[in-house]
Amino acid sequence: MRIIGLDPGTATTGYGIIDAVDGDLTVVDYGVLLTSAGDPAPQRLQSLFQQLNALLATHRPDRAAVEQLFFGRNITTAIAVGQARGVLLLALADAGLPVGEYSPPKVKEAVTGYGKAEKAQVQLMVRHLLELAETPHPDDAADALAVAITHARYVAFAEAVEEQGSRGAGVQG
Repeated sequence: MRIIGLDPGTATTGYGIIDAVDGDLTVVDYGVLLTSAGDPAPQRLQSLFQQLNALLATHRPDRAAVEQLFFGRNITTAIAVGQARGVLLLALADAGLPVGEYSPPKVKEAVTGYGKAEKAQVQLMVRHLLELAETPHPDDAADALAVAITHARYVAFAEAVEEQGSRGAGVQG
């Protein structure tokens, strides 16, 4: 299963693409989608859409995961990130990909075992789980890989529960 994880942002959107096979996780690609701060919002959103579509065409993921909006104090930033997130979700829907959405605490918990882990702890675990020589940079890319890892774990758990349920379906008590 190939998963693309996305950490939405207007100026910088992190992406991480992993393969998850029998519990083994392998990095395919990671980085950031950038937009120009001087461009009007509609052009920035269009650029995000086009860049993500190009990435999807290149790597052909089976599934996608997007970090949910974390609502901070700056409402203007939250609205802009929400717009970027909407464009990313549109591109993923256009590609026909099933999408998982995870809050920052869920991502931290899935990657480190602690929902209030510090950013450095998450990055260290991403590096460890993906057996990378160094921590992915920039932070947005490492965060996107964490989102992809989270999705891989949730999908594996759901599949295990489903398999267990189908085994027990024929048993009568």
